[in-house]
Amino acid sequence: MDAFLQFLATGVMVGAVYGLIALSIVLICKATGIFNFAIGQFVLVGAFIFWSLSVQLGIPIILSLILALLLAALVGYLVDRFTMRPLIGQPTIAAMMVTLALISLLNGVTVLIWGASMQVMPDFLPGSTVNLGNVALSHELLWAFGVAMVAFCAFVIFFKRTRLGLAMRSVAESHLVAQARGINVRLIFSITWALSAVMAALAGIFLGVRMGVAIPTGGVGLKAFSAVLFGGIESIPGAIIGGLSVGVLETVSGGLLDPWLMEITPYIIMIVVLMIRPEGLFGLKRIERI
Repeated sequence: MDAFLQFLATGVMVGAVYGLIALSIVLICKATGIFNFAIGQFVLVGAFIFWSLSVQLGIPIILSLILALLLAALVGYLVDRFTMRPLIGQPTIAAMMVTLALISLLNGVTVLIWGASMQVMPDFLPGSTVNLGNVALSHELLWAFGVAMVAFCAFVIFFKRTRLGLAMRSVAESHLVAQARGINVRLIFSITWALSAVMAALAGIFLGVRMGVAIPTGGVGLKAFSAVLFGGIESIPGAIIGGLSVGVLETVSGGLLDPWLMEITPYIIMIVVLMIRPEGLFGLKRIERI
């Protein structure tokens, strides 16, 4: 029983990181209709930027964190400006194919700038492992869980209470209607890509603190896809719940059944969801008349 509780607690906290990445996928999908397959590379680049600022340049941690998030936002903006914006009006599949190309491009740029070796992040998160009975909670994962929950609540308030958030919701419903109401759709797209990159960078920094950062770190994006499909492609609550669910199932199956199951569980979840409920738990089923 103690082992199950330990894996359950760890899975919830790991799932919060998946939820953070899933949230960044959902943001772009809601506003632009594009599924960003290169999200793992946004995670990777954000983590390496923070590592460079804090370790190579020796900038204080708080300032490095702020600068890393600002630079991640800039990366997201540049991706939208120079790769997505020229495709406005083109079939959505064209933009998705570009995000696939971005995987190789960003991986190549990462290797060119930072190399292919594993880099160790500074352990800047305060606190230590928390013990609840026989269950040990890593302080890195506790911080990741807390930040993910705060980000989720902040985005819910942002979308429902702010003018920019309402504009993003309008764009998500219909680009043409939003434009007719005077909303700058292109600006909304750029802001969305920048916010998505910031969320991905935060997840990358937390992953880097726990496991280091290297090219394989980008593979976590594939696990986040399972979380998005599980919760619903356009659902913000679904992104968090999907991330937590995938994290728990992955950790419990790998810990209690067989370690190799940990790597394939997210993909099994992806296949099962697509077969049984393609729209996810909180997604909307779209019915098209022919």
